[in-house]
Amino acid sequence: MKIGVIGAGAVGSACLLSSIMRGIAGEIVVVNRNRKRAKAVATDLQYGAALSSVVQIRDGDYSDLTGAALVMITAGINEKEGGATNRNDPSGRLKLLESNVGIYRQILPEIFRTVPDAVILVVTDPPDPLADLVRLVGFKRVLSTGTFLDSLRFRFHVARHLNVDPVSVEADVLGEHGTSEVFMWSSARVGSVPVLDALQQTNRSREELCCTIEQEVRYANITIIEGNQASQFGIGMVSARIAEIVLRDERAVIPIGSYNPNYGVTLSMPSVLGQTGIVQILQPAMSDEERQALQLSADTLKAAAARIQ
Repeated sequence: MKIGVIGAGAVGSACLLSSIMRGIAGEIVVVNRNRKRAKAVATDLQYGAALSSVVQIRDGDYSDLTGAALVMITAGINEKEGGATNRNDPSGRLKLLESNVGIYRQILPEIFRTVPDAVILVVTDPPDPLADLVRLVGFKRVLSTGTFLDSLRFRFHVARHLNVDPVSVEADVLGEHGTSEVFMWSSARVGSVPVLDALQQTNRSREELCCTIEQEVRYANITIIEGNQASQFGIGMVSARIAEIVLRDERAVIPIGSYNPNYGVTLSMPSVLGQTGIVQILQPAMSDEERQALQLSADTLKAAAARIQ
């Protein structure tokens, strides 16, 4: 199987490395505005790729994407460069929208001319409204990385406070990959025990712990950027895993962004993912508070999408 990665910056390079390490594709093409950078990144990765599954990795132009089953788009201005690192700014990643829409308007026609039927995975922030833009160009199989990474962060921080393995925690973040995201506390489980019950057995108040965990997850990207200039490795691993699910037609259920007709916008819900993209969007049980928060998140994304029509 063949995939393409558009953008060879920090996030694009992390996506490439993770894809190679997971052995998800036989061929990977890297496309970057600066072809010299794409060639340098591909060459660097080629030298170590022999330690993973057999893969041909090379730089190329958009025409070289021919035959790709999936294309990751990572190009664009990141949070650090775009000034989206203020915890007190409610717009969060949405502050980057207009700048990255401009970049996407240059990229998307080139991809569409070559692989109009490919699954498009939007990684660039803010991924949800950008995925709606991709749909407007004519692509039918469009994914946003959405809240998959947020959900993994949620599980990690719950596990840390409970002193258990994160693998034992089932907990999702839904809605926007951004400040309006919704933490599904009512359905979160550690083993078969509701997380809210397990947290009640700790020495801190449940409300205080929930607030702390939400803050840790909601602003994890900013915390990372403050120390490392870019939040790249987690999203790289997540993007490679999404691509693996698609290429292997796993029908795995993960929280991922796609267009949801019930909300009229791209947002994250638990979804069955396969070779053609989203096979089915699942509707989880929610508390009234969570349902209202999810609608608010959808409304936030609708307002953002309206800015790029």
